[in-house]
Amino acid sequence: MTRWLKTLGYSVICAALSMGALAEKTAVNTAHPAGFVARIELDGPIGPAAAEYFDNAMQRASNDGATAVVLRLDTPGGLSESMRQIIASILAAKLPVLGYVAPGGARAASAGAYILYACHIAAMAPATHLGAATPVSLGGSTPMPSPWQGDQPAPSKSTDKASSDKTAPAGGQAANDAESNKVLNDAIAYIRSLAQLRERNPEWAEQAVRGAATLTATEALDKRVIDFVAADTTTLLTQADGRNVRVGTQMLTLKLANLPVRDYTPNWRTRFLAIITNPTIAYVLLLAGVYGLILEAFHPGAFLPGIVGGICLLIGLYALQLLPVDYAGLALMVLGIGLLITEVLVPTAGAVGIGGVISFVIGSIMLFNTGVPGYAVNLGVIAGIAFCAIALLALILRWVMRSRQTQLFSSDVLMLQATGQLLQAVTAGGESWAHVQGERWRVHCEAALPAGARVRVLRRQGLMLWVTPA
Repeated sequence: MTRWLKTLGYSVICAALSMGALAEKTAVNTAHPAGFVARIELDGPIGPAAAEYFDNAMQRASNDGATAVVLRLDTPGGLSESMRQIIASILAAKLPVLGYVAPGGARAASAGAYILYACHIAAMAPATHLGAATPVSLGGSTPMPSPWQGDQPAPSKSTDKASSDKTAPAGGQAANDAESNKVLNDAIAYIRSLAQLRERNPEWAEQAVRGAATLTATEALDKRVIDFVAADTTTLLTQADGRNVRVGTQMLTLKLANLPVRDYTPNWRTRFLAIITNPTIAYVLLLAGVYGLILEAFHPGAFLPGIVGGICLLIGLYALQLLPVDYAGLALMVLGIGLLITEVLVPTAGAVGIGGVISFVIGSIMLFNTGVPGYAVNLGVIAGIAFCAIALLALILRWVMRSRQTQLFSSDVLMLQATGQLLQAVTAGGESWAHVQGERWRVHCEAALPAGARVRVLRRQGLMLWVTPA
């Protein structure tokens, strides 16, 4: 009995020691988790889908315990609102963000330059470039740069009143210039504030906005626009290791060397949003929705055109509210479709239809005329749809012209040329029945004729035909 108690005591002590060692090991692992670097890739134009993808990926990386985030950029630019949303996420991030323009041949143009300036670390791969950050207004006009740039002195404000009166633009032009200067100065202040926050070259940042200046990777390094040039992600992490960056209100020393890299790809919602916010796709969805509802109206009860058209129209309208739409262009498109429908219902020898095609094409070109790379409807698609509309209009006009030359099938004029056959014998000046043009008619004849005789119609009086021997 004593031996069993000793054995049980030893077993309890060993189990306790094992559990303590396991708890200690677990505590050590919890206190020092294995770190990794999250990689987010922004390829193509910066739009609502890209902004949503970046926000979601940053949140997932933070929740997963990432040590830092590598933001790989290859973009021609994009929408200002989406760009500012991404930059706001970077500035509010609890993780250091390493902006990296890669691979070779990539660029961080326009909105990409702002995003790169906002990152805690900025790097570029060889054979890449950045810049050309001049903002473009909704109408597609680019604010003109001032004749002075960089550290050159601004022109004096004290000018002769007479000369200023001579050079003063008209009211509309002055308003446009004021609008352009407002957008331009706001963009300059925005990128300079980012440059000062990250201690990078603010003078060149202003030149990139004011004069659309660009730099290669080596030139950007010489001008203190980026921190270093890295050939790949591994080299990027090695060069960033040991650097001090400010994340929020804290100074952090990066420990990134030899850390694994985990890619964060877009989810299905982001991919779907990227598809429908493509201006060309949104444009086609809008047209498919309109024409589907029109077909349903002309053929009630078909259901399929109406259902498909309604779905396409709702998705297209959702995409339009995310994109910078020129509503004058949208109104011209609607007017053009209305004129084409009018031409079908009330043929006007093509006058209304031609006006509808012109209105539709001009409205399509104006619809997304922002001047932002990647955010305009493909001209080939517009030309194809316009060609189809012209072909349909020509076909309708051809049918109209052929209908005017078609032989008459029913009228008094056609009846006077018709012949028929008596169904019953008729006496002189009497009445009988005859088969004329596939119909049974009551006939009056001045001559006596047997049944089956051929007769020719002379005239019609009400429902009576006056006939004579054919």
